[in-house]
Amino acid sequence: MRIRQIVFSAQDLQANSALLAQVLELPTPFQDLGVGKFGLDNAVFCFGDQFIEIVSPLQPDTAAGRTMQRRGGDCGYMLILQTEDFDAAQQRLDAHGVRRVWNIAHDDIRATHLHPKDIGGTIVSIDQPVPPQAWRWGGPDWQVAPGLPGAQRVVSVALQAADPQAMALRWAQALGLQAPQAQGGAWCVPLAGGELGFVPQTGLGDGICGFGLAVADPTAVLGRAAALGLAVDGSAFSLMGVRVELQALPAS
Repeated sequence: MRIRQIVFSAQDLQANSALLAQVLELPTPFQDLGVGKFGLDNAVFCFGDQFIEIVSPLQPDTAAGRTMQRRGGDCGYMLILQTEDFDAAQQRLDAHGVRRVWNIAHDDIRATHLHPKDIGGTIVSIDQPVPPQAWRWGGPDWQVAPGLPGAQRVVSVALQAADPQAMALRWAQALGLQAPQAQGGAWCVPLAGGELGFVPQTGLGDGICGFGLAVADPTAVLGRAAALGLAVDGSAFSLMGVRVELQALPAS
């Protein structure tokens, strides 16, 4: 399992897309008209060979809208994990009683959305693209940028929970991941090239509270974030209700 796409939910898609693009110097996003079936509009940005998506409700009573209402506004919304064995993942989910709320199969990808009440924290999608480097949800023309921008990575997702240890264990078991490891008051579950962090709840309810990005120049990103009026705290900035923690790319 590895992180392939992270998703924010925001009321103002245009303004937040512009902010995200400026702060991270991202290319023009892809608009996936297919999310209209969920009552949403979106913008999908390529980030290395991963993707950062923003969704915005177009109508009342969408899952994204209900999540924003529950969590007090713009927020982290969803995580898409890539698997190398979709069938085995399905069997494991069945064995752990995890229901699915949406399934699809194309020639180039299979995907299933897990019921958030059965895993906790957020909507999770398990996807297997064919070939592994493909990604339908990023649009037909996406390309990995040359040089350091193309090496940038989403390296972590943080979720807050009333019982972080229990949620971490549930995710690890249902997704076939390593056992959670204690890190202070939090719990960490390793992924291929990244990790999931489960931290104590802060009053907004269970859900995504942070993303970790490895970027070419953290200082420059933080400078742009501050210039655009975003809150900057140490190595992180806040956007759409989420703390975005930055780290430098490892030396090549």
